Amino acid sequence: MPVLNRIAEFHEEIAGWRRDFHAHPELLYDVVRTAGVVEEKLRDFGCDEVVTGIGRTGVVGIINGRTNGSGRTIGLRADMDALPMTEKTGKAYASTLEGKMHACGHDGHTAMLLGAAKYLCETRNFDGRIAVIFQPAEEGGAGGKAMLDDGLVETFGIDEFYGMHNWPGMPTGHFGIRAGGIMAATDRFYIDITGQGGHAARPQTTIDPIIVAANMIVGLQSIVSRNVDPLANAVLSVTMVEAGEADNVISRTAKITGTVRTLDGAVQDLIEQRLADFVPQFASSFGAEATIRYARGYPVTVNAPQQADFAAEVAREVAGADRVDDDVAPSMGGEDFSFMLEERPGAYIFIGNGDSSELHTNTYDFNDEVIPVGASYWVRLAERALPVSA
Repeated sequence: MPVLNRIAEFHEEIAGWRRDFHAHPELLYDVVRTAGVVEEKLRDFGCDEVVTGIGRTGVVGIINGRTNGSGRTIGLRADMDALPMTEKTGKAYASTLEGKMHACGHDGHTAMLLGAAKYLCETRNFDGRIAVIFQPAEEGGAGGKAMLDDGLVETFGIDEFYGMHNWPGMPTGHFGIRAGGIMAATDRFYIDITGQGGHAARPQTTIDPIIVAANMIVGLQSIVSRNVDPLANAVLSVTMVEAGEADNVISRTAKITGTVRTLDGAVQDLIEQRLADFVPQFASSFGAEATIRYARGYPVTVNAPQQADFAAEVAREVAGADRVDDDVAPSMGGEDFSFMLEERPGAYIFIGNGDSSELHTNTYDFNDEVIPVGASYWVRLAERALPVSA
C-alpha cells in the first residue's frame, strides 16, 4: 500500500506546520510555543483527550478507535526541541532566533506525527487507542525519561512505543531498521590530573600534567582496541583538554573530557571498569595523580525483535519492499527514546532524508518530500497494530 491519498492531500498543510516550527525553534524543555501549537491542533483535530505538562512541557493526545475490544494503547512519539546553533541555510523559513536552529529535523518529526493524528482522528479505523506523544528535551535533556517519570506509561496504559528519525544520506522516503541495538548508549568521562607546577624553563622540577594528559590520550585508545572484541561496537573519543594559563608556566593540573559510545551493556560495563583501573595507574607512572568520573547518559536504544519486524512490514507496505533495509547499520549517536523502549517493547526506525546536510550542522534542513511517507507510516502502523475485527 503506497502513500495514503488523504495524507497526500494535506502534504502542503503539514509542510506549512513544519516550516513554522522551523522558523521558531526552542531548546530543551523551553518548547512552550511549539507545545502550544501542538496542543491547539490536537484539540482542533478532535482528539478525545489532550494532556499537557507531561515531562514539564510534553503533550499527549489520545485518539480512540472505532472500537476498543483490544483494550490496547500504542504510543507514537515525536521530539519537539531544537539545537543551540545559528542557522546558515538561507531558507525563507530559516530560524528567526539567533543561536537556535532545528538542525536535527525534530520540526519534521512533530509535523509528520501531527499529520498522522489528523488522519486518525478523521478515520478511527483501528481497535483500541493511539497515544500521540510530543516530547521535549531529546537533545541532551532526557525529556523522554522525564515524561516516563511523570507517569506516561501508567497514566495512558501504553503497551508499545514506536519512534522515527529522519536520516540524511538514506534515499528520500526509504526506511532502515534493525532488531536489537540501533543507537548507542551515550556516556561521558571527566579526568582530573594533578602534577606539580613550576617554571617552564625548569621542567625537571615539575611533574607536568600536560605530558601526562598527552600520553594518557594515546593510551586511552587501547581500552577499545585491546580490550573490546573487534566484532563488538565501541567508540571512545577525547573531546576536550584543558590546562595552563601562561606560556612560561607549567600548570599543576590538567583536565580530559570525552565520550564513550556502546551498543551492548556488557561492553559498556567493561569500558567503564577499564577506565577506572587505567587512569590512576597511568598517572601514577609519571608521579602524578588522576581521578575519573564516569557519567552514564542515554542507554542503548534497543528494538524488540517482534516489534522491529512488524515496523519493517509496515514500512514495506508504505514505501515498497525494495526501499526498506531491515538490517540497517546501527548508529553510534544517542537517542532518549531508549528510555521508553526500556519500559515497553517497541521499535525505532530511520526514514531517509535524501542527499541533505548531516544532522547537527548549520546547513541541515528537513526534507519536506519525506512528509507523506512518514505520516502514512504512522497511520498504517496504528491501523495494523490495532486492526478492526471483520
